[in-house]
Amino acid sequence: MPQSPINIRQANAQDAQAIADFNSLMAMETEAKTLQPETILGGVQNMIANPAYGYYLVAEQDGQLIGSLMVTSEWSDWRNGLFWWIQSVYIRKEWRRQGIYRQLYGMVKTLAAQDGNICGFRLYVEKDNLKAQQTYQSLGMTATDYLIYEEEQ
Repeated sequence: MPQSPINIRQANAQDAQAIADFNSLMAMETEAKTLQPETILGGVQNMIANPAYGYYLVAEQDGQLIGSLMVTSEWSDWRNGLFWWIQSVYIRKEWRRQGIYRQLYGMVKTLAAQDGNICGFRLYVEKDNLKAQQTYQSLGMTATDYLIYEEEQ
């Protein structure tokens, strides 16, 4: 029996728990970090409720979420445009290597073309996550010369 097509759409409030679960799974899988469930759910709900912060895209089949990513913005004075940062990428294990991220990324690019003020896309990836790096490279992204520094408050 053929499977129904994958639907890529912007997330809504009903998707928050699944996205929070994806984020927790991703943090454990890639960095061996345990996220606080109430904190991550609140963060996802806050993003969905405040589009100025960014947005989530989800991939679903037959009403079941199988993947998601988050997009936030960074102003570039050098380019007089916005970079869209792709973050919190997660695809269910049984759906990996089947083009789901490619479809999500394709929707990001479509939305950027409609926006008209997007000058590029950026993401950061855990340095040992070679499969993800290969995926991003296969879609035309290149590693930069920049390192990321942070200070948590």
